[in-house]
Amino acid sequence: MTTSRVRPLAPRRVYARNIARHALYAGGLVLISLSVGVLGYRGLEHMAWIDALLNASMIMGGMGPVDTLHTVPGKLFASLYALYCGLVLLVSAGILLAPVFARFLHRFHIELNRTD
Repeated sequence: MTTSRVRPLAPRRVYARNIARHALYAGGLVLISLSVGVLGYRGLEHMAWIDALLNASMIMGGMGPVDTLHTVPGKLFASLYALYCGLVLLVSAGILLAPVFARFLHRFHIELNRTD
């Protein structure tokens, strides 16, 4: 006879704090990635700050660059940055959904690492 020791769900206040913390992590990742894009466009394509921000934001949003790229390093950066931004989208979605998924599993008493 095995006994099941299931901890109760965390209070909503703790859950909300957990979601806020994960949102902060995801937002930090996006902000750092956007900064890398702005610096890359600024340094490799010699764009004005606002144009570099616009291009980096549009690539992160999945729309593509706004301005025409003129240098080979700038074009290589833009293509690698676009691929990187696709990964950032998936990773940040995973970071945001992790507490929701964990609470779902906990609510239905699904164990992630059973030993029996």
